[in-house]
Amino acid sequence: MDSTRKKTSRHGRRWFLRTLGLTILALAAPKAAWAFFVRGFPVRTVEDERFDFDPASGLLTWPDGRRETYRLRIDGLVQQPLNLTHAQLTAMEQTSQISDFHCVEGWSVADLRWGGLSGPQVLALAQPLPQARYVVLHAMGRTDRQPDGLDHYVECLPLADLADPQRQIILALTLDGKPLPADHGAPLRLIAPLDMAYKSIKFVDRLEFSATDRPGWWTAANPIYPSDAPVPAQRLRRKAR
Repeated sequence: MDSTRKKTSRHGRRWFLRTLGLTILALAAPKAAWAFFVRGFPVRTVEDERFDFDPASGLLTWPDGRRETYRLRIDGLVQQPLNLTHAQLTAMEQTSQISDFHCVEGWSVADLRWGGLSGPQVLALAQPLPQARYVVLHAMGRTDRQPDGLDHYVECLPLADLADPQRQIILALTLDGKPLPADHGAPLRLIAPLDMAYKSIKFVDRLEFSATDRPGWWTAANPIYPSDAPVPAQRLRRKAR
């Protein structure tokens, strides 16, 4: 009888330890998969001044220890300037999309799932004045170079592109269902799938609506790359949807 109990007890402990091990693996798998996914998405950043962002609190922490609440400023040719916190942005109705990401260096990443505010949503939020034709997007953090006096990354898009749902332009707050990682543009970045990736500006903190176009930072620093930067047709697996 005692021998039977001991065998049963050993089997029970083995079963428990095996189950515990499988449970730990199951819980760790999503984190490992996410880490692998992020490592497989290359990073290209020209910002020399870096910062940390906590999506739970919405706070930015700068290298000198200064902390401040992240805000997206919407101004220029708009009916009413806005300053929106990260919490206010995430509380809005979110758009989700899957699209490819094409770098000018020749690599692409397929089927990235972004979440945030679509181009038409941004226009409805900003309410640009009739004379506005473009939106100039500004990034946080000083760049390692200052072409044409630009000390931070800037990009510019026609409002007609922003308004076209077929272009799938989105101000992204999440990547694969999680808050944007720091290296991939947190707290907020632009995604323009039909344009080369240098148009998809990271670390966005200002949308300036304007009547005139202006070259972006990448074009100013590398004049061989034009402001208008469509992805070559042969690199598109599909049209944006």
